[in-house]
Amino acid sequence: MLSHLRPALVSMGLFTALLGVAYPLAVTGVAQAAFPAQANGSLVRDAGGKVVGSALIGQSFAKPEYFHGRPSAAGNGYDAAASSGSNMGPLNDKLIAREKADAATLRAENPGVVIPADAVTTSASGLDPDISPANARFQAPRVARERGAPIGQVTALVDAQVKPPLLGFIGQQRVNVLALNRALDARFPKGG
Repeated sequence: MLSHLRPALVSMGLFTALLGVAYPLAVTGVAQAAFPAQANGSLVRDAGGKVVGSALIGQSFAKPEYFHGRPSAAGNGYDAAASSGSNMGPLNDKLIAREKADAATLRAENPGVVIPADAVTTSASGLDPDISPANARFQAPRVARERGAPIGQVTALVDAQVKPPLLGFIGQQRVNVLALNRALDARFPKGG
């Protein structure tokens, strides 16, 4: 019995050290060397080096002079610790009521314009950093009015931020809300 126990313990120790320590350290080292920005969370920094967000995680922009992301069902909204959808089905009364209220608010903001679906629906994670180009263009009149900027220039700013589908065919065109709002602040500073 002891003759079988020793090789088992040695194997367990070896594989723990190899697969539980050496391999994760090697993968972390390669990731840090080859893709340092991505390995550290794709953090976005301002001119002073202060972290203002991540390119991969949505955040709340509630002020009318900013573009807004998709509605979030994660915790209290964009809560990475509670990342998930609401799990409400399309016939859920609470979901329908929320979407109708959101649509009514958007209709009042931009009468007669078709509301993009992602302006009232949440993403699966609740942390989606991107919106559709149609959603960004829908919001452009409000943002231009609040900033005192020409609508054509705000729309051109939106168009400049549109990213194509991955590899040209995976997914859809998208606009990163944080990147768009940073470009907006640079082009049309708040209060100026």
